[in-house]
Amino acid sequence: MSTAYIVDAARTPRGIGKPGRGALSEIHPQRLLGSVLAALRDRNGLATAEVDDVVIGCSAQIGKQGACIGRMGVLDAGWDTAAPAFTLDRFCGSGITAVNLAAANIMSGMADLCVAGGVEMMSYTGSLQRPGGVATMDNGNLHLRELHPQPHQGICADMIATLDGIGRKEVDELSCESQRRAQIAIEEGRFDKSLIPVHHDDGELALDKDEFPRAGTTMETLGELKTVFDQFMGAPIDESGETFSQLVARAYPDLEIKHVHHAGNSSGVVDGAAGLVLASEDYLAKSGMKPRARIVAMATTAGNPTLMLNEPGPAARKVCEKAGLSLDDIDLFEVNEAFAVVAYKFLRDLEIDPEKVNVNGGAIALGHPIAATGSILIGTALDELERRGDSKALITMCTGGGMAPAVIIERV
Repeated sequence: MSTAYIVDAARTPRGIGKPGRGALSEIHPQRLLGSVLAALRDRNGLATAEVDDVVIGCSAQIGKQGACIGRMGVLDAGWDTAAPAFTLDRFCGSGITAVNLAAANIMSGMADLCVAGGVEMMSYTGSLQRPGGVATMDNGNLHLRELHPQPHQGICADMIATLDGIGRKEVDELSCESQRRAQIAIEEGRFDKSLIPVHHDDGELALDKDEFPRAGTTMETLGELKTVFDQFMGAPIDESGETFSQLVARAYPDLEIKHVHHAGNSSGVVDGAAGLVLASEDYLAKSGMKPRARIVAMATTAGNPTLMLNEPGPAARKVCEKAGLSLDDIDLFEVNEAFAVVAYKFLRDLEIDPEKVNVNGGAIALGHPIAATGSILIGTALDELERRGDSKALITMCTGGGMAPAVIIERV
């Protein structure tokens, strides 16, 4: 089996994902992705006609994010038209899955040069009305709802916290630490290697730094925030008239949810795009490009779709088993902070040193541009391995439907 190497990683800043408020919100999603792909070409002297495939994650493939945004991003970037592309959706895990599929193509010998990444413009997709007002993963499929009730993910987070005895203090402390670490990382320029500026079509700078972090966040300021997802419980899900309380009761009839999540301990709504260049050893020798890391192992797990967010721990164990490694062999972990309980449970269940996990903050501080986040995290982990002189990083995240992809990379 061939080895898949990471040559480079780049990402846009994460802009606030609200129409008219975020610095990226007026940019077309294809243009945002195209900015990353153009930067990867220019930074690496990439012969784009030689790219075997471009794999792009995008979760909300509707409207401006429809029509195979992967291929449209390639064309928007001014790449050679010979470069093919496709778009995939594994919800939040799309950015990791895109890299894993590109790496698998190289490792199988079917490709030598691939680019993988993701894009999500939450300022755009959040403004769209869902058909029939549907707000669940089943999209109004009542047969599926009977088999596997799937609440809003924020409600899932509160359900997990209740079932696992995790309180408001614990999740707020994790969130406060995420903000503190992100602020240090920004001040010390730890993100600068991968970060590319985004410009408007007229050349004016749109954004060159992450827009979402809230410096100075404290336990006191977090304590003033009201929980959010308790407000959802009595609302009708869709035209069926069923409420979220009734949906939860289908699977957990006796559960009294203790709501602990709010805007300050949940991932930020942002816009963003990211990409990585991957190549085989033969292509590296031919092109003269230098690798920064290699893909060690990849894995994906799936479990309870009603709780939905519990799979990062099992995914980490599975990918370590595939790699023949223990969790102790991993120097750094990136675990997406979709909600604070996800990272807290990961740390607790796997008994991992918190000083090795999300060392530069996470999505609570920096934001979570859904399908782009996984690719961002891989690049962040790689930059930090190089900064510290460490060897291996494991990246994983929960997704809708109760899944989690994972990947281990090793610095070279």
